[in-house]
Amino acid sequence: MVWGGVLLTLAFAGVATAAPPWKKLVPFKSVDADPNKMYWLTEDQGPWMIMATSFAGPGAEEQAHDLVLELRKQYKMEAFMHKRTFDYTQPVYGRGVNRYGGPKRMRYQAATKFDEIAVVVGNYMTNDTPGLQEDLDRLKTARPACLDISSESVKRHTTQRFIGLRELQRLVHSDPEVRELGPMRRAFVVRNPLLPKEYFVSTGIDPFVLEMNREVKHSLLDNPGQYTVRVASFQGESYFAGEEQRQNVKGFGPSLDLLKYGRSRKLEEAADKAHRLTEALRKRGVEAYEFHDRFESIVTIGSFDSVGNKLSDGRLDLRPEVYKIMRDYGAETSALPQHGQGFKPRTLDGIQFEIQPMPVKVPRPGLASTYALDH
Repeated sequence: MVWGGVLLTLAFAGVATAAPPWKKLVPFKSVDADPNKMYWLTEDQGPWMIMATSFAGPGAEEQAHDLVLELRKQYKMEAFMHKRTFDYTQPVYGRGVNRYGGPKRMRYQAATKFDEIAVVVGNYMTNDTPGLQEDLDRLKTARPACLDISSESVKRHTTQRFIGLRELQRLVHSDPEVRELGPMRRAFVVRNPLLPKEYFVSTGIDPFVLEMNREVKHSLLDNPGQYTVRVASFQGESYFAGEEQRQNVKGFGPSLDLLKYGRSRKLEEAADKAHRLTEALRKRGVEAYEFHDRFESIVTIGSFDSVGNKLSDGRLDLRPEVYKIMRDYGAETSALPQHGQGFKPRTLDGIQFEIQPMPVKVPRPGLASTYALDH
């Protein structure tokens, strides 16, 4: 699914039953914590992370690995290691020229070369992903056993960067809240360093996609909330419009007339299903929205400023109204011959809902997209 990075699908791994009906039905977050596995950061994580702390020197990799395992096992956080080499042995060129008219060569006062192992926590699709700030706050106050320098063995062998200086600053700080912070109190949000800078250039919604949705009666772009619940999606073959087609598409009639322009038959059928399902839900008094792009069409229900609260054990306590939508439009359990239970998707007017509806972030057009359409 490609939506220009504007839709965020939230992680959901199952629920535990309790009463009242849905208030305590919170998804459990399962995080792998295998002591025999090295969790190195890759391009697949992120793209946004939290820089927790770093280690350098003999034993740095082992201590970073211990912290990663503890964060994964005890704090239910997806932690990874990332190695970076710092080389200060090579000369650098400074401003100005030397006495011979050539570039001024300089060297570092401490000509050293070393590896630093950073421990980062992710995956977050955006820098305002639900739960990111809560995880950041938890890290700043967390006190993992492997970083507890009150333990003589940890204090003697730790390679955590600047831990001694930071601990001294914490102890003498006048603010009692600062004194309560833990050894990762300097944690901050960062980009995945393995991804190119171009990945993070925000362009908003593709102007062509924005134009496709501009005159749709119940467009998801008009949803007043930050989040909604995707209850149905219909895929088709991708379609890319050239500049001439982009210009010609302006001025087309509303709704499906615009969507049919230049699109494949499957995309046209997907858009038609999404439109009919949205209209059917609206007739029943349901706050439904539709959205169409180059790859699929979706239907969502509801508008919310948040989807729930992150609990201390890593679970997400969903808002009752969000979970109710997920429950009411999700698949029903159905007995299967010789195979136990299965799932039977719900339908409305012959159109099928998703097996598991999910909260998503409402897409918003960026300044560049808006400017392109107005000119």
